Amino acid sequence: MWQETGQIFNSPSAWATHCKKLVNPAKKSGCGWASVKYKGQKLDKYKATWLRLHQLHTPATAADESPASEGEEEELLMEEEEEDVLAGVSAEDKSRRPPGKNPSEPAHPEATTPGKRVDSKIRVPVRYCMLGSRDSARNPHTLVEVTSFAAINKFQPFNVAVSSNVLFLLDFHSHLTRSEVVGYLGGRWDINSQMLTVLRAFPCRSRLGDAETAAAIEEEVYQSLFLRGLSLVGWYHSHPHSPALPSLQDIDAQMDYQLRLQGSSNGFQPCLALLCSPYYSGNPGPESKISPFWVMPPPEQRPSDYGIPMDVEMTYVQDSFLTNDILHEMMLLVEFYKGAPDLVRLQEPWSQEHTYLDKLKISLASRTPKDQSLCHVLEQVCGILKQGS
Repeated sequence: MWQETGQIFNSPSAWATHCKKLVNPAKKSGCGWASVKYKGQKLDKYKATWLRLHQLHTPATAADESPASEGEEEELLMEEEEEDVLAGVSAEDKSRRPPGKNPSEPAHPEATTPGKRVDSKIRVPVRYCMLGSRDSARNPHTLVEVTSFAAINKFQPFNVAVSSNVLFLLDFHSHLTRSEVVGYLGGRWDINSQMLTVLRAFPCRSRLGDAETAAAIEEEVYQSLFLRGLSLVGWYHSHPHSPALPSLQDIDAQMDYQLRLQGSSNGFQPCLALLCSPYYSGNPGPESKISPFWVMPPPEQRPSDYGIPMDVEMTYVQDSFLTNDILHEMMLLVEFYKGAPDLVRLQEPWSQEHTYLDKLKISLASRTPKDQSLCHVLEQVCGILKQGS
């Protein structure tokens, strides 16, 4: 536990990496066990001693497995992948900072080199029924399959309509970087028709350690919502190379968001989460997978269980044209990620048939407005991205 903040870390690596990123976000991360000392000796020395003692009395196959806590292999692999990547906001921050009065960027780096496929090894989804009660040793990045309302004999408690411009901007944002991205959703809630209409996406453009920029972006989001007469109705984030399924951490964050957006009033107001998976190798084609989900509280008789991630059906509403707001946000995102080490290099091959730029265009094509005359603007933006990379 970090005594100053009360924050809990599941391993020395998680704590040490968090501290490094706070001090210098651009610093390459390494093994946390070798970065922490106890009584003048690095923790990796204690770990090596423990392993030697236990392996003397344990069969080789069991010895290889027993010292590793659940998720430790994933943690070590993620540390290796982060060597060349500029970090975003930590996973701990994502679960601790729901979009209340002051939204902030819950971006967690899930970066790999372009084209590298590691998801099948480190992020295999589990079924909700296999989770059981909460376990502090369970990896918070464990992905969970969503459940349909029909499967539990319930009706979806609200209707959802999402603008094509929302998905267009969200998808564009998710394609730009090998790290997770995050943003907020603006719209309206009609209590009479029980309809949640998502009309606008607000990408977050800030990095860990840059509190001033993050605060400015947050204020900008709320000013934009106010000026447009919109309410905060949800959030989005990406799993760049993993399935578009929520993690245990995402489930807890979404449950917290739902409670906060509902506020102190007795009236029900939903909060929607959208997950985008642009580069997951299991996607059927170049188009990103964008999945909405909502969290149902655990049964009253099992309050220590995780919330249940529910699959949400939504209506897709095609806009007539790309607004100047959307184009402006795209340009701001281009400028923000230009030159960053986790920028996706669009000129490089994504597959044998397509470059990353081709893939981006194909994915956005399904989310374009009815008026195709502004597509040349997308070409210009992609050209700037290509130059910047």
